[in-house]
Amino acid sequence: MEQAIAFLSNQDVFFNHIIEKYGLPVIPIRPEGFETLVLLILEQQVSIDSAKATFLKLKAKEENFHPEALLVLADEEYRNLGVSRQKTSYIKALSDAVINNRIDLESLSAKSDEQVRAELIQIKGIGNWTIDVYLMFCLQAPDLLPLGDIAIVNTIKELLGIEDKQQMEVYTQQWSPYRSTAAFLLWHYYLGKRGRKVSY
Repeated sequence: MEQAIAFLSNQDVFFNHIIEKYGLPVIPIRPEGFETLVLLILEQQVSIDSAKATFLKLKAKEENFHPEALLVLADEEYRNLGVSRQKTSYIKALSDAVINNRIDLESLSAKSDEQVRAELIQIKGIGNWTIDVYLMFCLQAPDLLPLGDIAIVNTIKELLGIEDKQQMEVYTQQWSPYRSTAAFLLWHYYLGKRGRKVSY
């Protein structure tokens, strides 16, 4: 991380300011596989803490946390646990894809970011934000900036005054090949400024 931070601070001084004010970010690492993808589906458009609470309820209900079990779990049970109808359909679509060998999650670590994206994007409910976070947190992809993440976008707007996502994409190319570290620093700033801490 030291090399990445030195590079980024040379590109944009505000990265240095973030570290001076809030310290170094913790680089989150999550296990690869089915459980993490279910958690990421639950995290879509809600807070990490809220999603984690729902995920833990789901795990308590289904100790055998395998695709087969989650596919046959009744929609009403999901609803009782606080899972929306839409996210229920996404979890079942992922479960079905794994069961029917349309995706091999264990093989993803040996593939390029582009190959991983091409495979995961085929599953209903798994879009670019979910894929970006999976690549960064589980597969330690070094050069991703999830511009589908509202915290990242709002922080870039605040620190750089860039409103347009396409302009953000162009500007942040200069953070390559360490855009993932840049993303962790931007999240760190966003949470630090609001006095929040999250456990990934």
